[in-house]
Amino acid sequence: MNAIVDMPSSSPAPTSSAQGTPLVQVRGLHKRYGEVEVLRGVDLDIRKSEVVCIIGPSGSGKSTLLRCIAALETYDEGEVRIEGDLLGYTERNGQRVRASHGEINRVRRNVGMVFQQFNLWPHMTALGNVSEALLRVRRLSRDEARSRALAMLETVGLAHKADAYPAKLSGGQQQRVAIARALAMEPHIMLFDEPTSALDPELVGEVLQVMKQLARDGMTMAVVTHEMGFAARVADKVVFIDQGQIAVQGAPREIFHDAGQPRLRQFLQNYFDRNAFWARSGEADAP
Repeated sequence: MNAIVDMPSSSPAPTSSAQGTPLVQVRGLHKRYGEVEVLRGVDLDIRKSEVVCIIGPSGSGKSTLLRCIAALETYDEGEVRIEGDLLGYTERNGQRVRASHGEINRVRRNVGMVFQQFNLWPHMTALGNVSEALLRVRRLSRDEARSRALAMLETVGLAHKADAYPAKLSGGQQQRVAIARALAMEPHIMLFDEPTSALDPELVGEVLQVMKQLARDGMTMAVVTHEMGFAARVADKVVFIDQGQIAVQGAPREIFHDAGQPRLRQFLQNYFDRNAFWARSGEADAP
C-alpha cells in the first residue's frame, strides 16, 4: 500500500535497554463480560524504555487490555507479569487463587496510569492533586511531597499553575496535571488510555508534547491512542488489536507504510478517510 503516514527516513533502532527481559509480560490473556469475550488470547511484551502504541477499532479490547495490566480489571485466563511478578493471582496448594488487595498493590506499585478523563479532585489545587498520593500512599513528609509535586508540575510545564484549581485549568492543562500526578509516584511504566480523546483538538498538542518528552527521557509507555501521527513518530512498536486479538504488531513503518494485513489496511484507510488525514510533509507529526 502507499504510505499513509509520512514516516521518518529510517525507523529508530531499538535501544539496548529494550532487549532485556520484558518489564510487562502478557500471555494467553482472556477477559469476559458475561458471555462476551473481550480479550481472546492476547500475548504482548513491553520492554524497559519501549514505547508501545496500541491501536484498533472501538470495542476491540484496547482499553480492557490496559486495565488488566493495571489490575483495574480481573482477567479470566492467562497471566500478566509485572517485572516478573504475577499480577492479580497467586499459587496456593497447586491452585491459582485471587491475590490479596495488598499483594496486588505490591505487584502494580510501579505502574502509573492516565485515563481519558482527568479525575482531578475539584477541591484541590494542581499542587494538591499531585501531592496527595505522596502524602497518603508514599508517606512522604509535607515538605518532601510538595517538593516532588512541584518538580513534576515543572516536568509537564505547569509549575506556574501549582495554586490553580481544576476549574481554572483548560482540559489540556488538567490532563497534564494528571500525568504529573502519575509521574510523582515514580512508576517504571506509564499506561495511557486515550489521553487526548476528551480534549478539544487545539489542546491535544500540548499533552502529546509532554508524552513525547517522556519517551525521549526513556519512560516505558503503553499508549492506547487514535493519534496515528504520534504512534508513527514516537512508538518503538505499534500493536493493532481487532476483535480481542492482536492481529499484527511491528515497527511503525511496518504498520503504517508496509501494512499487508487486510484488516489493518481497512482500519487505516477508514480512519484516514474519516479524518481527512493524508500523507503530506510534516502532517504525521501534527499536532
